[in-house]
Amino acid sequence: MNIDFGADPTFSWYVVLLCISGVAMVGMALVKNSGQSDGARILGGVVGAAFLGYGVFLGFMSEGDSYWMFFQAFFLPVILVVNFVRGALARRSQVKQD
Repeated sequence: MNIDFGADPTFSWYVVLLCISGVAMVGMALVKNSGQSDGARILGGVVGAAFLGYGVFLGFMSEGDSYWMFFQAFFLPVILVVNFVRGALARRSQVKQD
């Protein structure tokens, strides 16, 4: 296992955040009535699976001493959560009006 907060906290937090982001994005993609289009849900699920897979790879399988840090891993989940919540609220208000 490569996660060691004492030796390299930046790497360790990056791996943890990748995994959390990946799980959250896949979870949001699985919610059907969130107001998101099918394409957005599929894209979110694929990107979330990629984040989760890369986090697991870095944390448990990688033996190298270098890695790519994607800053999108920090911004994209936030954007998708905002879009998810906005779509869910819009759908909720539309159901109340009908």
